[in-house]
Amino acid sequence: MTADLFDATAMYDEDYLHFFAESGADASKHRPVVGTAHPGWSAAADLVWRLLDLEPGMTVLDLACGHGALANALAARGCQVTGLDSSAVFLERARADAAAMAVDVEYVFGDMRDLPWSSRFDRVANWTTAFGYFDDPTNRAVLAEIARVLRSGGRLAMDLDNLAKFLTSYNPSRITATRDNGDMLVDRHHLDPLTGRFEVERTVVRDGRARRLTFVKRLFAFPELRDWCTAAGFTDVTGYGEDGQPLSIDHNRMVVIADLP
Repeated sequence: MTADLFDATAMYDEDYLHFFAESGADASKHRPVVGTAHPGWSAAADLVWRLLDLEPGMTVLDLACGHGALANALAARGCQVTGLDSSAVFLERARADAAAMAVDVEYVFGDMRDLPWSSRFDRVANWTTAFGYFDDPTNRAVLAEIARVLRSGGRLAMDLDNLAKFLTSYNPSRITATRDNGDMLVDRHHLDPLTGRFEVERTVVRDGRARRLTFVKRLFAFPELRDWCTAAGFTDVTGYGEDGQPLSIDHNRMVVIADLP
């Protein structure tokens, strides 16, 4: 397994839930959505349902499921949902919310680079910029893992930053999230054009204490990710915006839909 580009355990912890899980300001599940708007979870579930052509009873993997907002919403609509994430903190929250909603979701602690299934799922959702956190060969291997766990005729929906819009609103620093008590996340950004990586130095201020951490994610233009999906075995790769319309420069989000033959 390749070395991680940053400490994901430090990044995706209770502080992240404190700022994002209960906020309606952005629908981020557990991955940074810096400078881009994202629809709320009801709208996200509607979009996933439509673009994945879901029906009650289908088996769905929410890959990098975070605290389970999408997984629980799809389970409430009748799908057989499995959620996988590498954060024990987020999975604990996901299970608690599922119990409160009286929905049945199988939550699994795991790594998207080594999925414990083969040809099991009708659909895979990878939502809210939950892809692109490794080096390029490993990111491509993750796509191959997704193809491996899908059944023949399966479909992937992947929600990411729309690079074209992202670049037009790029800002080297910003306050990313705040709470009424003065807690905040402050980010300093660096975009490396040689690697396509967006590097962030984050300062977390909570309860009067500050700590610093870094994270890195890969940004993609649609043609590049389309070619990666095709190389992993997918066909009919198409791109949409957060409103479900064909992708344009005006969309904040890029939703990639890829089918297996």
